[in-house]
Amino acid sequence: MVEAKFAIGLIGSGRIGRQHAKNISKHPRAELVAIADPDISSAGLLATRFDARAVAEPRELIHDKDIDAVIVASPTSTHVDLIAECLEANKHILCEKPIDLDIDRVDALWPEVEASEAHIALGFNQRFDPAFSEVHTRIRRQEVGTLEHLSLISRDPGPPPVEYLSTSGGIFRDMTIHDFDLVRHFIGDIDEVSAFGAQLFDPGAREVGDYDSVTVSLKSKSGRTANIFNSRHSPFGYDQRLEAFCSDGNFTVSNMESSLVGQSTARGTGSRVGFEESFLVRFDDAYRLELDEFVKLLEGSDSTSPTFEDGREALRLADAALESAQSGKVVSVNTSR
Repeated sequence: MVEAKFAIGLIGSGRIGRQHAKNISKHPRAELVAIADPDISSAGLLATRFDARAVAEPRELIHDKDIDAVIVASPTSTHVDLIAECLEANKHILCEKPIDLDIDRVDALWPEVEASEAHIALGFNQRFDPAFSEVHTRIRRQEVGTLEHLSLISRDPGPPPVEYLSTSGGIFRDMTIHDFDLVRHFIGDIDEVSAFGAQLFDPGAREVGDYDSVTVSLKSKSGRTANIFNSRHSPFGYDQRLEAFCSDGNFTVSNMESSLVGQSTARGTGSRVGFEESFLVRFDDAYRLELDEFVKLLEGSDSTSPTFEDGREALRLADAALESAQSGKVVSVNTSR
């Protein structure tokens, strides 16, 4: 008996779109049937690779009655309108982060989200990284006592172009937002945020009034604390680490090296390689597992996919961090809508 597959449409054929296309093509219960992108040549190349059809207009894909769900991997400025269109067409949605750069536009979607029977998942793929997920599970089991403090380090190999920075919404909404989601995932809703930002090395960040390095301290409503350390550059590769300090010990997640080969000589021993240079390589498994959880959502099975509310709360923490960095004050976070 051949198992039925969910027909999925993909909006966006850039690097994240290509990642999703690859994963859909390998999933036993999903099928990529269409790709939409205003750059029809880009969409066409990707569609040909995965035996799908290409369209320039997302509406054509969204209102296709044969498509069950839509993955939104287009620029952030398009997310709100595309989600609204999908809800109108009763299409299930997996949308890349952030939902939008403006919390008011996100909140304006709430009535439609709550009224719809369509499922919405947010693309916080790092929750599904096998190492992070294992730590989260073992903390829930209280294998080394109760969690007291979480530390996250995230440093990109290099800053993006100024053209990207000018529309990204700033480092807190663009980069740190993944860390904000992980913090909430581990320690729950946040009560207070304190943040510092610096312009140390990237002329592009200075040009657009953004930061290239930030430090954030957070306190949860349960009293637990977290720290986030971000930088737009790392000379030794993509730097992504975690420490969960608990009452009876700790868990750590180290960087992924680009090779398992080390060397030993009379001059010393150890590794002579850097870490992976791309988040797409570092979180390749996370993207794959994120899709699997989304398919479970489509099936009506228990799913741990991040929700629309998770996306909203991560954006609110990003806004609070920016306010704190600019004002030099601790910002209280009110979770009411």
